[in-house]
Amino acid sequence: MAEWKNVTDTFSEEQRYYNGKYLEIDEVYNDEVEVSVFSADDEPYEIYFNYDIFYGIVYAEKEKVYEIRDEMKRELQSEYDRNKKVTDEFIRKFTEKYDVCMPNDIYFNFDITDFF
Repeated sequence: MAEWKNVTDTFSEEQRYYNGKYLEIDEVYNDEVEVSVFSADDEPYEIYFNYDIFYGIVYAEKEKVYEIRDEMKRELQSEYDRNKKVTDEFIRKFTEKYDVCMPNDIYFNFDITDFF
């Protein structure tokens, strides 16, 4: 039976710092679903998730971030256990419920001078 595995320690301390944020915890389910929490000073925490073709960030206040993360994990795990691939209906409902944002830095975190 698949279970959540904490893989935070696979990142060096230096790697855990990213764009002014700090990787607090990174967990994977059956090597197919990932949920991570990033903290930042004076900014909401970020919950990053990745499942099949579906990924994004959910912003949460520090006091509620782990409660929201645990709820997201339960829903992602349930969807994975049922379908193994994300469904359009799940994407729609999950995105609406958690106000999922697309991580801009995946597309825009580069130095343009590298292309010249």
